[in-house]
Amino acid sequence: MIIRNYKSEDLPQMVTLFRETIIATCAKEYTLSQRKAWAGADVSCWDESFIKHKTLVAEEEGKIIGFADMDEGYLDRLYVHKDFQGRGVASALCDRLESESGADVLSVYASLTARKFFEKRGCVVIRENTVVREGVELKNYYMEKPVEQKRREI
Repeated sequence: MIIRNYKSEDLPQMVTLFRETIIATCAKEYTLSQRKAWAGADVSCWDESFIKHKTLVAEEEGKIIGFADMDEGYLDRLYVHKDFQGRGVASALCDRLESESGADVLSVYASLTARKFFEKRGCVVIRENTVVREGVELKNYYMEKPVEQKRREI
């Protein structure tokens, strides 16, 4: 697995990964109508957002298998291809983003599906949240984690 910076030409593959991942991996926690509403999100501003944020792509044999982006300690998106779940892709992306963030606190709106992953990383639920997509309500959690700053010895 190679982790690299985002390039605009990655966007079509990332959008497909995003949509397919939600439909396939979130079935235990969200209904089909919820997953379709979520996967149908407007992605027209994603390229601009990915360029503005620190955005990483995980790639294997030329295929994008995951991506994540962070802005000032806020993890905006984290998605891993359905066939690569549980292989350390999300952890590798988060580790790199966290180490480069410089933030004192990291935050994320975690889906029901992702909550346990973030709890294992030391995040705690601050509050339950509801978002509305295409008129459909989806529950998620606002979570935070303090970042241990490595002290430089002088």
